[in-house]
Amino acid sequence: MSNILHAAAKVKWNQSTAAKRAAFLAAAAYGVKTLYPIICKQINKRSETVKSTACKSKKENGLLLQGPEIAPTRSPGVNAEFFNQILQLVKILFPKLVTKELGLLCLHSLALISRTFLSIYVAGLDGKIVKTIVEKKPRSFGIKLMKWLLIAIPATFVNSVIRYLECKLALAFRTRLVDHAYKTYFTNQTYYKVTNMDGRLANPDQSLTEDIMMFSQSVAHLYSNLTKPILDVILTSYTLIQTARSRGANASGPTLLAGLVVYATAKVLRACSPKFGKLVAEEAHRKGYLRYVHSRIIANAEEIAFYRGHKVEMKQLQKCYKALADQMHLILSKRLWYIMIEQFLMKYVWSSCGLVMVAVPIITATGFADNELENGQTQVLVSERTEAFTTARNLLASGADAIERIMSSYKEVTELAGYTARVHNMFLVFDEVQKGVYKRSTVTQTAASDNTNAARPEMHINGPLEIKGHVIDVDNGIICENVPIITPNGDMVASSLNFKVEEEMHLLITGPNGCGKSSLFRILSGLWPVYGGLLYKPPPQHMFYIPQRPYMSIGTLRDQVIYPDSVEDMHDKGYRDLDLEIILDIVTLNQIVQREGGWDAVMDWKDVLSGGEKQRMGMARMFYHRPKYALLDECTSAVSIDVEGKIFQAAKDAGISLLSITHRPSLWKYHTHLLQFDGEGGWRFEQLDTATRLSLAEEKQRLESQLAGIPKMQHRLNELCKILGEDSVLKTTALEGED
Repeated sequence: MSNILHAAAKVKWNQSTAAKRAAFLAAAAYGVKTLYPIICKQINKRSETVKSTACKSKKENGLLLQGPEIAPTRSPGVNAEFFNQILQLVKILFPKLVTKELGLLCLHSLALISRTFLSIYVAGLDGKIVKTIVEKKPRSFGIKLMKWLLIAIPATFVNSVIRYLECKLALAFRTRLVDHAYKTYFTNQTYYKVTNMDGRLANPDQSLTEDIMMFSQSVAHLYSNLTKPILDVILTSYTLIQTARSRGANASGPTLLAGLVVYATAKVLRACSPKFGKLVAEEAHRKGYLRYVHSRIIANAEEIAFYRGHKVEMKQLQKCYKALADQMHLILSKRLWYIMIEQFLMKYVWSSCGLVMVAVPIITATGFADNELENGQTQVLVSERTEAFTTARNLLASGADAIERIMSSYKEVTELAGYTARVHNMFLVFDEVQKGVYKRSTVTQTAASDNTNAARPEMHINGPLEIKGHVIDVDNGIICENVPIITPNGDMVASSLNFKVEEEMHLLITGPNGCGKSSLFRILSGLWPVYGGLLYKPPPQHMFYIPQRPYMSIGTLRDQVIYPDSVEDMHDKGYRDLDLEIILDIVTLNQIVQREGGWDAVMDWKDVLSGGEKQRMGMARMFYHRPKYALLDECTSAVSIDVEGKIFQAAKDAGISLLSITHRPSLWKYHTHLLQFDGEGGWRFEQLDTATRLSLAEEKQRLESQLAGIPKMQHRLNELCKILGEDSVLKTTALEGED
């Protein structure tokens, strides 16, 4: 103990030493405090992941995958699949040899090459400036400094041009992809089928906007970050080797050292690199889902307000945002350690090796050795060695920075793999949907599935749905021959439908909810495929569908009537504003033109017009387009009966064949035939006898009103029997019925 105290007494503690050591201990304590929870959290996450994986494997036996199975996709990474995907997207970016994008790419490459040569020239100029300082030549120093300032003008301009062309290239790539995506998205009603018939793209809007933008920016930035560094490495290495050899130095040792250091660094970083591609793809997916939840709230704001469901919706939003924030925290935490290792290797390890690589050739080169002159004096080549050292160090720093950017780009390449996978998958789904290939995956409990389909297993199709039906366009008539009505989920609502609608026939379609009435309209409109049988129908331009809630487009009042035509299309058809006023008079909307400020008024029509006005606007579109067949899906449920009858009679007078879904008996008289679904897969097609059907409907209503009072009468009889203490046969029957 005395020896320890004696040794401690010999140590000299001054104020600065104590302050430095205290600061060091405080920093160390703070680092331990900060990093310890992070390390513990990562360890716990790994253990939880192992447990959850084990639990999932146990639960897999109780799950059944119904419908066409979607093969599990591998996590995005830098592999053969990535290069195949990027190659297919490059074909979209450069559809032919001479394009605007290729011109921008060439200009960008020229700017990058120019910047490399400018960097080499500036490095040599820096060495000459240092030499003039060492030799104490002020005039030469001033001249070299002026050259340095003059060369800075084109150097800064080239730097600005590189950034400008990178942004222009990213915008050109994005424009090319967006044009191709929009063209594909709006061909053959792909925009409908992607969300309603296929289940692979959860948020197409996310893929069409943010994913394409991030992919374009990543490609343009990565090209800039790889092309210039590769040129820098090649040219600076060549310049350094040539300079060393010209002075009599052996460049093989430093070159070998540089290769070993770069190889070791690459191996370490590759081993420590997280799967950034998978992480970024998951982050983009969660961003898209958060945006989707926001859009649902905006679209259903009124219903949510009526139900006062703001707390539930807020919890759902908070849950989605927390999932996104957790993913972003995970990426940031993984980047923290990766960047720390990367900076340590590339800045400090490389800098120390760089000093050795610069010093060894200068020390060993015969061209830099001090020479003895004829008069016996020694020529000291300090300025030449200083110039060579400065130039070599600048060139080496430029080369090291280039190699650092190349190796750092691996992280950007893995992130690009995530964006590439999402964009490529979007185009793949678009193409397959256009070809009629749909994939939906729903996971349900085996027991629940057995209970649901135990009574009627034939009403659900397991496995992929095969399109075996044929659609034939004809000029007149609609004929269904053994056409099943099958939903995208594989539910068969009608097994084999047979009916024929000829000219001047008007078909009334009835049945309970979910029996296939609207599904039939989707098949006739071409939204759903024909999975079997033959369907003869007119081409789409001769059929017009009007839903219960008509779509109000962005534009003028005129655009609402002529939708989806443009004003030029309207004029080509021979219509003028006066003709549109006649159409509005048929649907009793003629007052709306003056009320809203004329035909050119632009408003948010879905909020300006009432429910009945929007339905009458939908009927006005039918009179404007004059189709041969009109598919009316309860499109006048909010219109008064007298106006409704006037519209239907005007449609018949115009020669339009009506196929109507309605629950109003007042419209039966405007139809000639009946297609009735029973909700159990059966159907009946017959000629409609309106008088008989109305009398049966009246009798049904009368019986319902009479039977509605019987439970109340039985309850009163039971009360009277209890009060009087007597019994009754009806009372006993009622009690037995209650039991």
